Parts: sequence; C-alpha cells; structure tokens
Amino acid sequence: MKILVTGAAGFIGFHLIKALLEAPSLENEETIVGIDNINDYYDPNLKNSRLQILNEMSSIGNFRFIKLDLADRDAISNLFAENNFDIVINLGAQAGVRYSIENPHAYVDSNVVGFVNILEGCRHHNIKHLVYASSSSVYGMNVKQPFSTDDIVDYPISLYAATKKSNELMAHTYSHLYNIPTTGLRFFTVYGPYGRPDMAYFSFTKKILDGENIDVFNNGEMQRDFTYIDDIVEGITRIIYKVPIPQSSDVSKAKAPYKVYNIGNNQPVTLRRFITAIEDACGKKAQETLLPMQAGDVPITYANVDELVNDIDFKPATTIEEGISKFVKWYRKYYSV
Repeated sequence: MKILVTGAAGFIGFHLIKALLEAPSLENEETIVGIDNINDYYDPNLKNSRLQILNEMSSIGNFRFIKLDLADRDAISNLFAENNFDIVINLGAQAGVRYSIENPHAYVDSNVVGFVNILEGCRHHNIKHLVYASSSSVYGMNVKQPFSTDDIVDYPISLYAATKKSNELMAHTYSHLYNIPTTGLRFFTVYGPYGRPDMAYFSFTKKILDGENIDVFNNGEMQRDFTYIDDIVEGITRIIYKVPIPQSSDVSKAKAPYKVYNIGNNQPVTLRRFITAIEDACGKKAQETLLPMQAGDVPITYANVDELVNDIDFKPATTIEEGISKFVKWYRKYYSV
C-alpha cells in the first residue's frame, strides 16, 4: 500500500507519519510519500527538524520526502501519475486565522487551488480514500453548543474558515460525481510537542520563560476545545481505514461516499485555565497585557464527537494540564532553556 501525506513537514503531518512508521503493522512493501513546500510562514528550521526525524526513522526506505507546492498543478499531476497511491491524507494548507486577514492570496493558492489539484489527482488515479484536514473554524460564531457536523456552517468569519468550508464542499462534489470516498476532519485547536510557533501555547511558553509580557485577549474569557496531538493522530489513523459508503443526507438526495467528523476534546477550556497550565509547567507566573477580542476570533469552540465515538470507538481524552506539561518539557529540551 502506498500513502501520500501532504504537509509532511507540518505539525500534524510530522506526527502522523511518525506514528505510521512506528506502527507494527507497517510492512516493508508499504510506502509513505510526504510532500511539503517548506514555506517560511514560521521557522523552516523547525520543519526541517521534523523531516530529519522522519528520514532517520525510515531505515528500510518506507518514507520518501519530496519538496512540492500543492498549488503547482503540473507537479501534483506528475506526482500522482508517477506513483500508485492507495490513500491520500491532505494535511497541507496555509494555516492561521489571523494571518489570513493579512495575506489572503496565500490561503486561496494553498487551500483552494492546492486542494483542487489533490482532488483531480484522486479523480484520475483511482484513490481508495481521501482524508483531508478541515477545521473547527468553519463553525464561526455559531450559537448552538456543542458544535455538531449536522449544524449549518454557512457563516465563516475568516478567510481561513471559508477556505476550509470550501474544501468540504469540493470534496462532496468530487465524491458525488466520481465516487471518490472522502472524509473531512474538523480539528479543534491542536497542540503538543513540535507544534506551530504561531500558536498561543507556543508563544506563551516562550514569553513566560523569557520574562516577557503575554497578550491576553478578551480578558482570558475565551474557551477552546484544545486537542492534544496524540489524540488527533489516533483519530486520523483509525479514520484511514473507515472508508465512507455512498449515502445521501436529510436535506439532499445527492449520494456520495462522503463523511465529516469533529476531532476535539469535547471539553472546552478557558484561556485562563490554559495560561495557568502553562505557568505551572514552566514554574513561572505570566506577566499579562490585556487586549480586546481580535478580528476573526470566536468566543468558544466545543466539539460534539458522538459520531467519532460511534464510528471508530475513539474519543480524545488528554487533559490540558497533561498535554501542556508534555509540550513544555519538549520545548525546554529543544530550545535548551
């Protein structure tokens, strides 16, 4: 079996490939191909460190990395033509809600054009299952809690969220037209070792350890369904082999082998508790600068994971204190602080 993972040098992509390489079921004839454009949205050295670990693990040659941009139509087409992929896991995307306000074209190129290129590759090369990253941001400022995949998500409040919703719409179209099994995963605030430096837990840890002020928005009253990276990876690896069957919905007769899941901790945590967990792990109190809510931010994310539990018998359960402790331990070691 041959698996393509896009965003291989990214946070989730790295941990997923690492878990697949460590899996006892991985046979010598199974190959994982990872692609990434190694852009400079955040420190490329961190991305290269992740890749170095993956390359060192692949002693039997069952992992191969190719530097490639999702938006390069010809390159992606050739990639599919030259490889006989069975499964595609699309984790490559331009991430970040706030950055999408500053640089919208990067999101359209990677998250929309790039995703169409992936869908076209799947269409023409008999892919058995496409699993792709969506986001909790698609729920925007929905008032119903917890967020369910049955909820209407027609009101995004950031371009990033709009591109992720567009991915779900495009996936359904290709599933319906070409019978491509697709599964979208709405991730809820993923964190952990080797995480993204643009995320709050990463910058908070750095600034607390350095004795610098941290920016606390909305008086710390926002709530997030923080999900530890190991829980995310466990969910993905189980979903890979849960191929959706053609079905229609309550509102449409259009049949498609299409499914969307939430992957979240199902336990929203206040920003205040989150900061306390980092302070405890660092052994230092934070110096705070209080600021109003930022554009594109939402007051709460809260995942309903009933379908995840019913279909793959899994529910994320890592507490914020346990997960943050593991992250800070990694951070101190990686940055020698």
